[in-house]
Amino acid sequence: MSRLPANVKMSGDVILNGNKRKLNCRDISYVTQEDLFLGSLTVRETLEYSAHLRLPSTMTKDDKNEVVDETLTKMGLQDCAENNIGNWHLRPHVLLLDEPTSGLDSASSFFVIWALRNIAHDGRIVICSIHQPSSDVFNLFNDLLLLAGGETVYFGEAKMAVQFFADAGFPCPTRKNPPDHFLRCVSSDFDQGSSGSLNSEMNLTTDEIKRKLINEYKSSKFSSNARKRMREILTLQEKPATKSNKENSSSWWRKLCTLISRSSLNMSRDIGYYWLRSVFYILVAVSAGSFFFQIGTNYQAIVARGKCDGFIYGLMICLSIGGIPFVIEELQVFRRERLGGHYGDALFVLSNFLSSLPFVVAMAFSSGTILYYMVKFHSGFSHYLRHCLNRSAVVPNLLMGIGAAAGVTVFMMMPSLLFRRLVDLPKIFWRYPMSYLSYAAWAIQGQFKNDMIGLEFDPQVPGEPKLKGEDVLLHMYGINPKISKWWDLAALAALLVCVRVIFYMVLKYKERASFFTHRLYAKANFQHKAKRAPLSKEPLISSRRHKTLNPLASQEGLGSPLP
Repeated sequence: MSRLPANVKMSGDVILNGNKRKLNCRDISYVTQEDLFLGSLTVRETLEYSAHLRLPSTMTKDDKNEVVDETLTKMGLQDCAENNIGNWHLRPHVLLLDEPTSGLDSASSFFVIWALRNIAHDGRIVICSIHQPSSDVFNLFNDLLLLAGGETVYFGEAKMAVQFFADAGFPCPTRKNPPDHFLRCVSSDFDQGSSGSLNSEMNLTTDEIKRKLINEYKSSKFSSNARKRMREILTLQEKPATKSNKENSSSWWRKLCTLISRSSLNMSRDIGYYWLRSVFYILVAVSAGSFFFQIGTNYQAIVARGKCDGFIYGLMICLSIGGIPFVIEELQVFRRERLGGHYGDALFVLSNFLSSLPFVVAMAFSSGTILYYMVKFHSGFSHYLRHCLNRSAVVPNLLMGIGAAAGVTVFMMMPSLLFRRLVDLPKIFWRYPMSYLSYAAWAIQGQFKNDMIGLEFDPQVPGEPKLKGEDVLLHMYGINPKISKWWDLAALAALLVCVRVIFYMVLKYKERASFFTHRLYAKANFQHKAKRAPLSKEPLISSRRHKTLNPLASQEGLGSPLP
């Protein structure tokens, strides 16, 4: 029960109640081993957001809350409903679990399987893989499918498995856990410690025992009962086994509102998400404001204003790296919910932007206001508004922090007027195209225009005419003052849209690219081993349990229970 390897091709049909079905992610839910949730949300809030994402829009809010309360009661989570954090998937028709008891003690494992058994008795299908369950846990199972190398050793009622092994000549010893005995009979891994035999009396290897059990099952009443059950299913009237939930999903607008609400709540509660960064931005603004306090318009202020702007914007971009852990957390939750069919890539990118926008604007205006009046930049409401909006656009959210951590910041900062004028940059690569792709260049260039156009500075030599800000921009910084400062802001906004489009494309096509890459790697690796095999005289696959490449069903344990 896992994702297919890159070198495996999937084939076959999905049969549900005798009918071919193309099951979508709303018919079957896959529960992974990892707990991927937003840690700042409570159990109830997690369930409520999941309900709003999955349940149809025709249901009222009270009906959805009733489903949440019912789920909390069924899972025994009433006492911790307001605690951080737990989770429960919306009840699908079929529930797949990959080792749900992994890492749990005996008591916890028992209660987890007990809860799953209650769900199964409530009309759901629960399928789980489990390794070495205790006898108490094993007794909770209804049916058992025992596989060995992808072949069916036993399929039937769990309580009859002991009788099957006894009839086949391999009875379970007294006071021994039946699942341990079953695994001992069919697993070749035990051969290394037991000299290849089950016991001295039988003197049989595990492969011989396994082959005998498979042949016994094919001619047993358990196999006949399985065929009978299949024939009964095939005689049912041809109608959909389950009603598709595709049309019952919540609308995209409702999903977007739910995602924005959840993300905003998570951001507001997590002190490290934006609050801590806001404190840092304010401290930096106060520090820079006191250092460049009321900088004035003398000749030395020309260079000092440029240094102040460069320092502030450089530090803002670097501080965005601190948000990377929170981006990773949201991406992990997104991948889990995308596998469950909750929503798509576009909704995640859009909701992430809209939910972060108020926090970004608040950070920019709070720190920008302090810096603006302490340094005493160019006065006027339009200049103040442009100053704060420019700060908002530089680091719009944590997505830019990913770029900063990836080393993109180096290429963004180099052509940003901090080191050389734009007109002096080498034309190849740095001038074209990097200076046009650098958000730092557009931001600092726009800030210089916003601050200096319209100002007059004292000359270097007393008695000479005052220096106009436009001339300072043109001759000292190589910036054309005739191009509007609002054009620089528009270019910043366009770059931010491009960043989100790229982020969306990465999310959408990363899986396909990874599959293609892994497939090429697996092919090259297999060819490399094939060339080495004649020299080393070693098999291509070293595992004792897989002597030859079996079809997909054998490799993944997806073979039909019927022989």
